[in-house]
Amino acid sequence: MWDSATFLGALTPKFYVALTGTSSLISGLILIFEWWYFRKYGTSFIEQVSLAHLGPWLGGGDTETSAATECKVWRNPMALLRGAEYGRLWTAARRAPLTYYDMNLSAQDHQAWFSCGAEGPAEEAMARAWREREPAARVAAARAALALRPDCAAALLLLAEEDAPTVQEAERVLKRAWRAAETAWRSHAALGGGALARRDAALLAHIKRRAAMCARRLGRLRDSARLFRELARDAPPALHALALHENLIEVLLEQRAYADVQALLARHDDSGAPRSATVCYTAALLRARQAAALPPRSPAEMLALEAIRRAIEFNPYVPEYLLELRPLTLPPEHVLKRGDSEAVAYAFFHLRHWRAADALRLLAVAWQAERGARPGRGLARHGGCVQCADRELLPAHHAAATRRRAPALLPLAAALCALTALLALLAHRWPATAHAAARAAAAAAAGLDPRRLQALLAAV
Repeated sequence: MWDSATFLGALTPKFYVALTGTSSLISGLILIFEWWYFRKYGTSFIEQVSLAHLGPWLGGGDTETSAATECKVWRNPMALLRGAEYGRLWTAARRAPLTYYDMNLSAQDHQAWFSCGAEGPAEEAMARAWREREPAARVAAARAALALRPDCAAALLLLAEEDAPTVQEAERVLKRAWRAAETAWRSHAALGGGALARRDAALLAHIKRRAAMCARRLGRLRDSARLFRELARDAPPALHALALHENLIEVLLEQRAYADVQALLARHDDSGAPRSATVCYTAALLRARQAAALPPRSPAEMLALEAIRRAIEFNPYVPEYLLELRPLTLPPEHVLKRGDSEAVAYAFFHLRHWRAADALRLLAVAWQAERGARPGRGLARHGGCVQCADRELLPAHHAAATRRRAPALLPLAAALCALTALLALLAHRWPATAHAAARAAAAAAAGLDPRRLQALLAAV
């Protein structure tokens, strides 16, 4: 029978020294890895693994399901033109406006919308173009497809998005793509429809949408609003996720057509469509605009503050950008609902509307009240999955709001582990000196006055 007393009595002091040194060394390596992982991804590796594997055992299934839902990213309906707008940041400051993760999501969207099998050499070239990672390679593949078929609407769309140096040039290429896509759609629809007709309808709707956005950039608000209304009415189901109503809301706000915006929000609420920062904060903006012309503490102001509070509850990151407490950057092509990336995309286009409506004062009041009532509420709601999603969508030069501060004791714990391992190795190498040092330290500790130690601890 195994005798634990005999086993423990047979162990020498060297075993305990080696055990202490090995455990300290392993602990130090784990802490160093945790520090590196936190600096790279903004979250704790151990925390993620614990939540993923121990959460279901501890009854955290619902929390994990909701976190996974929040981690889903959506196409940004206000995305800019890569060549004429995003490219200007790289030209001026040598900063990449988009992350590879964001551009890869866009490539997947384009392949899903504009591909239905390779029907010819031009389609094969465009399939390669959507998959290419570098902009120059995509443009070259699109030019090759256009050389094979001069009326290739998908190639013209890509050139307008990524090769046109100005918005005017992009609009000119989009009009050419519009004619080509409409001709192809009519011919395929006349033959009985099918996958090709659906592909051409999605391509035509996307081209019209980008043409409407170019008209908005060039100041032709009536043309832009008309196109967005037509698209919202006639767009194929494949493009319903693009949230065309958000484009129309922004154009109507620029026109100061507040009654039309209110009617559009009412139709959106009746349809039961998912909410977004644009919908929530636009409803609050209309309330705040009505209250701005009335005396303080009026019923309209109370309703406006309540609407702003509900908007902050949906996305707590937006007020920091609207109040210019944090710097803006170019919006990504995809956003995370209720995340920092959605806040950047909303504030980039709507800050001017809040200024024009004189609504920033009420926003500041509501924001200070929310921070005072529950400080850090917005950051505490997000898990590591949401933090990583926002970090992948936003460029490196933008300080993400979801980045958490590193634990202050993590470097100290790593230093203590390394020091313990070093002391264990020194004790193993020079046992006599270590024994004398330990006895001297014990004697010094025995001579300490407990009352002085208690006073010191009380002071700390």
